[in-house]
Amino acid sequence: MYNSDFPSRAELPSTGKLVRSTLIAAVSAVVLLTTVVLPSEYGVDPTGIGRVLGLTEMGQIKTRLAKEAAEDAAAKAPNSEPVASPSVDKPDPNSGSTADTAAWRDEMSFTLAPGQGSEVKLKMKEGEKALYSWSVKGGVVNFDTHGDAIGRSISYEKGRGVANAEGELVAAFNGNHGWFWRNRGDADVTVVLQTGGAYSDIKRLK
Repeated sequence: MYNSDFPSRAELPSTGKLVRSTLIAAVSAVVLLTTVVLPSEYGVDPTGIGRVLGLTEMGQIKTRLAKEAAEDAAAKAPNSEPVASPSVDKPDPNSGSTADTAAWRDEMSFTLAPGQGSEVKLKMKEGEKALYSWSVKGGVVNFDTHGDAIGRSISYEKGRGVANAEGELVAAFNGNHGWFWRNRGDADVTVVLQTGGAYSDIKRLK
């Protein structure tokens, strides 16, 4: 008959050790939740560490993709109502400051495969104005013009199946403001973006 060796009372961990181990595990879980899970999955970054590690932008893109997919599904449903969103200020065509006459500071182009999305952000201060013009070669895209900062976010304008747009983007707060495009078509498309006006930096996020 097999006899098992049972640990003696002295070998068992004390209540204090068990409580301490439980507290350490709980604190570690909270730290991982706030510094990794929330930024990378939901774009929520209460500590700021996620932005430094690049996780917050990942989470924001995931959140926008999920929201866009839900809106696409709602748009295809019968009797669905269009989603209203704040509009971006459009330049006056008679003011001489339209996109056609703007002195562009930056221009970039990139290709989106079917299902692929991409984002471009301008670093702006509250109240600064940036002119923009973008167009799509080879098809149309879904887009979201938005802004974000630590603890803040805003959607200025969005659209589905759009081939081009131009206007004036006014920053609602200090932070990153720009566009997210997604190719919902069956073929590659090329997005061409021109920007000018008041911003300190421009960056494309894949």
